Amino acid sequence: MNIFPDNIESSVRKAIEAYPKDARIYALKLRSLIFAIAHSDDRVGELRETLKWSEPAFLPHSPKSGTTIRVAWKDKYPDKIGLFVPCQTSLISDFAALFPDPFIYEGNRAIWLDLNAPLENDILALFIKNALTYHLEKQT
Repeated sequence: MNIFPDNIESSVRKAIEAYPKDARIYALKLRSLIFAIAHSDDRVGELRETLKWSEPAFLPHSPKSGTTIRVAWKDKYPDKIGLFVPCQTSLISDFAALFPDPFIYEGNRAIWLDLNAPLENDILALFIKNALTYHLEKQT
């Protein structure tokens, strides 16, 4: 059974295919949520889907609108998947202050999500929107 969408970039597909089954499914759910959030906000526009550090990455085409979001599964946390943003941003610290639970935060670079827990769509949608509009929000 093919769980991959037709429009997925081939290098991103290969990276996600290398994940264990549960992480693959979760990564594709996160990918879908990232694209849905981007399409729901005209300020974000189209997303560029690529690899950064060999990990699926999503960034707005529009310059200076938002920052890159990466989705990655790593051996050191086999039952988790991470959402990563550039550590120079305040996104993680701001979000951790608002939502200390149900996530595990790693410095200013990552939110670790439990693969066995339901996807917190509403809360994660806010984080994703903040990342995809990060530079726009800093200008206001």
